[in-house]
Amino acid sequence: MIVLQNTVISDDVRDQFFVCNLEKCKGACCVEGDLGAPLEEEELAILEDNYEYIKPYMSETGKKAVEEQGHYIKDWEGDYSTPTINNRECAYAIYDENNMLKCAIEQAYYDGKISWKKPISCYLYPIRITKYDGFEALNYDRWSICSSACSFGQDLGVRVYQFLKDPLILKYGQDWYDELEQLIATEEANNKV
Repeated sequence: MIVLQNTVISDDVRDQFFVCNLEKCKGACCVEGDLGAPLEEEELAILEDNYEYIKPYMSETGKKAVEEQGHYIKDWEGDYSTPTINNRECAYAIYDENNMLKCAIEQAYYDGKISWKKPISCYLYPIRITKYDGFEALNYDRWSICSSACSFGQDLGVRVYQFLKDPLILKYGQDWYDELEQLIATEEANNKV
């Protein structure tokens, strides 16, 4: 494991290969699972404030889910997540002409309607963050629906932390990421000796 500032990073984040391969999985992570996308508490107001700009990109069933459940839900553990359509796909997920799932929030961002790309939990996937008193644990979430992403990452030689450079910088800052790269490079150099 790597200890860096107020984070503890699993070795899998450094060692495993990963590059999303939407052509293969069709965005299955927006459908599979127990709940919608996990939301940070500070993202709740962002979602509410931007909903009117996101709404035009959403499916009718997604809009209906939000009307019935709210912009987000609070689960049995007190955590927040996006609502779902019939306990399946995220209410903000949309199908494109190729039946591939995309994100209405992200589409609004790409069209310049909002400045928030998407929930950090989605942006950071396959890293999942667990918060503890005084630090956060970053773990690689192994999921069979992402097997094509693992093999694609292996083919390209891209590891999880490299694939997620932009969202990691967004979450923890450029200095944090630079230090992570330096720690990994030092560790690799020491292992070659």
